[in-house]
Order: sequence, then structure tokens, then C-alpha cells
Amino acid sequence: MGNTVSADANVNIKATTNNLNPPPECPMHNKGSKEQQETKKVSECPVQHGTGSDINPYNMMPPANQQPSPDQPFPLPTQRQVSTIPRAMPDGSTEFWVYPSQQMFWNAMLRKGWRWKDEDIKPKDMDDIIRIHNANNEQAWQEVLKWEALHAKECGHPRLKSFGGKATQYSPRARIRSWLGYELPFDRHDWIVDRCGKEVRYIIDYYDGGELDNKYQFALLDVRPAIDNFENVWDRMKVMYMRYRYELIGNKGGTKLTN
Repeated sequence: MGNTVSADANVNIKATTNNLNPPPECPMHNKGSKEQQETKKVSECPVQHGTGSDINPYNMMPPANQQPSPDQPFPLPTQRQVSTIPRAMPDGSTEFWVYPSQQMFWNAMLRKGWRWKDEDIKPKDMDDIIRIHNANNEQAWQEVLKWEALHAKECGHPRLKSFGGKATQYSPRARIRSWLGYELPFDRHDWIVDRCGKEVRYIIDYYDGGELDNKYQFALLDVRPAIDNFENVWDRMKVMYMRYRYELIGNKGGTKLTN
């Protein structure tokens, strides 16, 4: 995402403006003061638009493209915003992932086959898309942190190491839900979290939540550690028990607790 901060969390945003369907990009962003953003150590979050040796193995994206595309109907901002997502660097340091600019997102959509001439798109639409993209990523990271809280004594500062979009590779849970009559997610990401030296894979399914709220959130996220080892399975069992227990207590008290 930015020249100095980086935490791409490809989020394939299901278009809410003019039927746009932009491709996956980077993670979430937190609007802080200019001074706060400048104090963060940032790391580049490039946008996927090529193949070959220039691909970044941490986000599967090539170098950022900030150049206007041919016949682009209007100029787009190239400013990028720093996310709140810490990035685990190979040397052990921590930087922050940076979100793509509107120009980068536009170029990414074109690479995915979208043609702006087929849509009545306006500059405001691109601004909304970026806000939705960033909000969804921030929301996903907060859900990851809820799971990581189970290991707070073991590691108090988990960081996002890498991620990848798997929109067409439905998770087993998503498929089972679809067999029961529920909709399939419109996107899926796998995030690799560095838990103080231990890599933990998280699966994130993105479902259409309907109306866009004033925080530019519309997706319903199903975030959980992948069933890669016994520890992840145990975490999921503990959370399932806690949800059942608190719902049971809530029902006895006449109030049902929400998850």
C-alpha cells in the first residue's frame, strides 16, 4: 500500500456503486492524525498487475502502478493511507501495511478485465470503493485479534506476515453452509499471522451484509483459524463452547447475547 508502511490484505470488494466489482487488493486502514501516521513505520503494499520475478511473495502482488491508464476519464488520487495492521518483516522488525491508492485500485480493476466504458462511473465511486476496501480489512484484523487474545500471554503483539485472495476456492465451511441453503461468500482470504515466531493461518469468508453503513462496512465476516493443527482446532472448540455458554446464560436471564 504505501511507500513507507505496508499491510496488504487483499479484500475483493463486492461493488456497491454502479455495479462495479473491483478485484482483491490490500488490508484495512485507520484514519489517524497526520502526525500519528507519520510516526508509523510503513511498508510498501503493491498492487497486483504482473507476473514474473517481481511478484512480492508476501501479498502476491507486483510493484505498485500509480500511472493513469490510457483513456482514463478523470484523474485519480495517488495518496495512500497507512493501516493499523502491523506487518512481520523478515528481519524481525515491525512496519505497517499501506492501502492502495484510488489510481492503483483502478489499474488493478482493469487488469482483472473490468472496462470502465461499460459503467457510468464517477470519481465519487472510486472514493467509496477504497473506503469500503479499507474498512473491510480493518474489520477483518479486529476479528483476528479476538482469536489472538486467546494467546495473549504467549504473544502480545501478533503481526500479519502475508495474505492471499482465494475468491473461487470456497472453504469447507462455506460449502457446507451453501448445502444448507445459505449464500456463498463473495470473497475469501487466507492470512498468515506471525504469533511471535509461530505462523498461524486464518481463513476469512466475506458475505454480503446488505446495506452500507456510515463506517463504509457492509460485509459480514467469518474469521477463524484454519484447521491446520490441534492448537487451532482446540481454539475453535473453546470459542464454540464460550458462545454456547453465554447464549445459554443469556436465555436464562431473559436476554440473548449476540456474538
